[in-house]
Amino acid sequence: MFLKTMLLPRLVALAIACSTVYAGSPDLNVPCCPSTATIKFTTQIPSGAACPLTTVDVCYTDKELNLVFNAYGETNYYFNETQGTNGDIWEYEVMEAFIYKGKEDPQTYFEYEVNPNNVTYNAFSYNPSRVRAAGAPFDHAYISDPFADGFKVDTTLNKPENTWTSRSTIPLALFNGENPKGTNWRMNFFRTIVSPATYPNQQLCGWRNTGAANFHITSVFGNVLFV
Repeated sequence: MFLKTMLLPRLVALAIACSTVYAGSPDLNVPCCPSTATIKFTTQIPSGAACPLTTVDVCYTDKELNLVFNAYGETNYYFNETQGTNGDIWEYEVMEAFIYKGKEDPQTYFEYEVNPNNVTYNAFSYNPSRVRAAGAPFDHAYISDPFADGFKVDTTLNKPENTWTSRSTIPLALFNGENPKGTNWRMNFFRTIVSPATYPNQQLCGWRNTGAANFHITSVFGNVLFV
């Protein structure tokens, strides 16, 4: 008993020293569906110049994260029709979500992309430098059969209105995150814009500006709370 009493303060001190404490208000409070929180962005990365409006409606259920991506001002709808699931669709036009369950700046996080052809990219990014530093390890672990694993996606194009919308569902079990009310997450959202005339030079647009032509800078991921 004496030994336990002596050790307890030390163990508590170590736990506090090793923990990362998030201070401040969340950048986004995400409600339970059918209510949604909406992200909007209209700036290029890294310049801050104007970019066509993109919105993402976010909500959760006990088992799923629901994302509704809306691309406005679209004129190209540019994709490579030969690409399938987990192909390099990011070379063309996509909308993206980077997702991590936790408070700290992540070194491994989920990268989800969808293009106007309803094709998705689904992978965990391993980025121990947190900035995709030159010469540092950087790798991906793919979800090889996302639809069998519970992913859903439905993309519609509205060319008369210059928009496209993708309704995406990601299983929370992917993050050991079912029943997520009250949990903290880190996220960022992006869109790439390119045409046949400008390819491969893309406009990079996003919610939280990374300050570089590089989406993989995790210190700027937004702080998200599931309420």
